[in-house]
Amino acid sequence: MRLVLASASPRRLDLLKRIGVVPDAVIPAEIDETPRKAELPTAYAARMAAEKAEAVRGAEAGAIILAADTVVAAGRRILPKTEQEEEALASLELLSGRRHRVLSAVTLIDAAGTARHRLSTTIVSFKRFSPDELSDYLASGEWRGKAGGYAIQGRAEALVRMISGSHSGVVGLPLYETRALLRAAGYALG
Repeated sequence: MRLVLASASPRRLDLLKRIGVVPDAVIPAEIDETPRKAELPTAYAARMAAEKAEAVRGAEAGAIILAADTVVAAGRRILPKTEQEEEALASLELLSGRRHRVLSAVTLIDAAGTARHRLSTTIVSFKRFSPDELSDYLASGEWRGKAGGYAIQGRAEALVRMISGSHSGVVGLPLYETRALLRAAGYALG
């Protein structure tokens, strides 16, 4: 069975390798990722994963398509994938000393065209950041392109006070849910 990962994320490729899965192709989905007006974080994450899978499915008929989306949510608010330092600072100041949710949605479309969906919800709590900690983290540049302005698999992990849920889901692909979807589609796991 041909497996296509609908993502350009090197982290997702690395996570798949941890469970012995190497996609036959990597085709990033080109979709509009703008949240809809009043769209809640859980619905947004699920919609993004499903839309990414559908976008790639058209070019890869008969293949298994795997897509994911990870959203950092503070209450009902969807935090952006930060591209500017000001965005990262605003996100990190909002998350400082408080709990937030990381929603990682996975969609798998099997060779017959059946779509299956899973959602991982992880609670992350950061320590209260000092001005020096914020400054040092921003200087690292690790926040670029990261939902909520941080990468848990990097320096930010040392600032996490508590995590409840899937560490791999916070990185970008919840392995438990992904493995279950692959097995349900008949994909041979090593």
